[in-house]
Amino acid sequence: METQARLIVDVARLDEDGERYQGELSLALLDLGASEVFAPKGALAYDLFAQALGTELLVRGTLSLPLNCICVRCGGEFQKVVQDRDFVTSIEISEATDFLDLTDEVREAIILDLPSYPVCSDTCKGLCMTCGKNLNKEICACQKAGSDRRWATLEGL
Repeated sequence: METQARLIVDVARLDEDGERYQGELSLALLDLGASEVFAPKGALAYDLFAQALGTELLVRGTLSLPLNCICVRCGGEFQKVVQDRDFVTSIEISEATDFLDLTDEVREAIILDLPSYPVCSDTCKGLCMTCGKNLNKEICACQKAGSDRRWATLEGL
């Protein structure tokens, strides 16, 4: 796929039945900001279908962005692909509209799908609060020794 500078739809020459747009948008163009828990690994891929319906341009499709992430529970690195399989946007057009830039709409949609709390797996046990060992890889003695005594009565049941 070819990396595009911007995602421009030529509305004036758009086929009546609509047209498919596929490609990639560069990371510099998306300006996703800095994060301590994830970093984009490649360009944002899009597969969109644009169709003029009366006075609006309807665009539907999928967006995909590969990420390198750091698990917020255990600190391990993992890769994840953020996808928006139901991207939809509608923009008002007129006969005077020749071109539309969809870059901002695509950027906003992928930002809403970025993980705010990335975890390597739903079953990640995280780190021991006492010794810092990764509980996914090894068991530590701290958990048994430092149990919360407030629950002691219930543990006896």
